[in-house]
Amino acid sequence: MKFVDLFCGSGGLSIGLERANFNCELAIDFDSSCIETFKFNHPKLDDFQVINEDISKSSWKSYTHLKNDLDLLCGGPPCQGFSTANRQRLINDPRNMLYKDFIKSVNFFKPKAVLMENVSGIFNKKNQIISDFNSIGYDGICLKINVKDYNIPQNRVRVLFIMFNKKYFKNDITHCISIFLDKLNTYKSIHNFKLKDAIEHLPKLSAKNIKNNTDFESEDFGYTITKNLSSGINNYISLINKSNKPFHLIYNHKSRYNNERDIQIFSLLNEGEDSSSEKISHLNPYKNRNHIFKDKYYKLVSDKISKTITAHMKFDCNMYIHPSQSRGLTPREAARIQSYPDYFLFKGPFTKWYMQIGNSVPPLLSFYLGQSFKKVIYG
Repeated sequence: MKFVDLFCGSGGLSIGLERANFNCELAIDFDSSCIETFKFNHPKLDDFQVINEDISKSSWKSYTHLKNDLDLLCGGPPCQGFSTANRQRLINDPRNMLYKDFIKSVNFFKPKAVLMENVSGIFNKKNQIISDFNSIGYDGICLKINVKDYNIPQNRVRVLFIMFNKKYFKNDITHCISIFLDKLNTYKSIHNFKLKDAIEHLPKLSAKNIKNNTDFESEDFGYTITKNLSSGINNYISLINKSNKPFHLIYNHKSRYNNERDIQIFSLLNEGEDSSSEKISHLNPYKNRNHIFKDKYYKLVSDKISKTITAHMKFDCNMYIHPSQSRGLTPREAARIQSYPDYFLFKGPFTKWYMQIGNSVPPLLSFYLGQSFKKVIYG
């Protein structure tokens, strides 16, 4: 089964689809660090298949050999004009050029099915978007889902457009949707994973107190790559790694710099407490704006699911304080929460690791979606 991944990022969507036995034929992203990560984790793909550029450059039009030969085209085009106040159609809004190019690429390749993923706000424009797909011969369904319902210990709401080629499926799209949803629903949470399931069995670290030295590595502050000396494993780690044995290396488990004030705040807060806590009022630089910055500091709760992992973590992790260690989450811990397998290595600058992870489709979810598409296409 063949697929194309536009706006591929570091590869969260691709790695899940590949686990469902789809083969990536083409991946495009404008961010060089994402492409560096994607290439490293897809060593069998050549430079012709993994491209660092904006899709508006339209180089995908040279891939004529993939026309009418793809099972799936997927991606998450940034859509700046999706607010309810904006009355202009998405496809005509100049801010949504990348969305328009995504629709054009679907019309060019004419895959059997399409997956478009985006933030929850775009749900307000679902009728417009489905209409745009209808105009090029596709129909389907818009789903608003929370990944916590699919064995991923995180509160993350996203919108999915599941579209099928009307000509290929002989206009029986209602049947396609029914098969897809029946299969996807079989993956609804059969486990009750919590934050602790995602982040346990990793070495304890301290917040880095050495400024302007992100490359410095040590036992206290972690390493980009180090041996895994733990034999610990649990059901969640087994699920995301597809193995009942721990991976022999630990990737991207490094703490970031924090000043002494923040480190003290981290140590004083109990799990579930935030910037409004009286314990840190004498230290909190945002105490006069608690009504705005209530969660500027937040200590995660080990026995609950995590809050949404976002690209904001590249700036700081004060809203993602480790429940038992006085520091923010490391990129590896964030990747675990996103369901990335431990054998996936993030490349590029340290802060870009967080960006890549926060912008990803959780690989475990994309595996479930891949299995559901496969059920529709091949039975």
